[in-house]
Amino acid sequence: MIAIDNTLNSDDLGKVCFVCNLEVCKGACCVEGDAGAPLDESEISELEDNLDYIRPFMRPDGIRVVEETGVFDYDAHGHYVTPLVNGAECAFVVFNKEGIAGCAIEKAWEAGKSKFRKPVSCHLYPVRISRYDDFDAVNYHEWHVCKPALKYGKHLNVPLYVFLKVALIRKYGEAWYAELCRSIEKQKK
Repeated sequence: MIAIDNTLNSDDLGKVCFVCNLEVCKGACCVEGDAGAPLDESEISELEDNLDYIRPFMRPDGIRVVEETGVFDYDAHGHYVTPLVNGAECAFVVFNKEGIAGCAIEKAWEAGKSKFRKPVSCHLYPVRISRYDDFDAVNYHEWHVCKPALKYGKHLNVPLYVFLKVALIRKYGEAWYAELCRSIEKQKK
């Protein structure tokens, strides 16, 4: 474990190689599972504030769900998550002509329409954060749908902390990320 500020970080961040390979997995992490993407409470208002900009990028089924239930739901543990369409894919999922899942929230952000990029849990995946009273536990979440990403990451020799650089900086900041890099490099020696 690597302790930085109020985080305990799994050694897997430096040991597991990972690069999403959407052409193989088709974005299954946005489609499979028993709940939507975890949301921070502050992200609910971000979604609500930007929904008019996100809606044009959404599929009709996703729009219907959001209009009926709102921009969030609860998982089995009572945590905030994105709503699902028919208990399957995230309401904000869109598919390209090759059937690869993408994110309407991020598409609106990329188009300069929305100020909200996407939920940080999505940006950080396959890393998941468990919050405790005094710290965040930052851990790699191994899931069978990501086997192509493990293979591709190993082929390219890209560790998780490098693959997730932008997302980790978004969540914890530049100084935190620099300390993570120093700690991982120190462990390698």
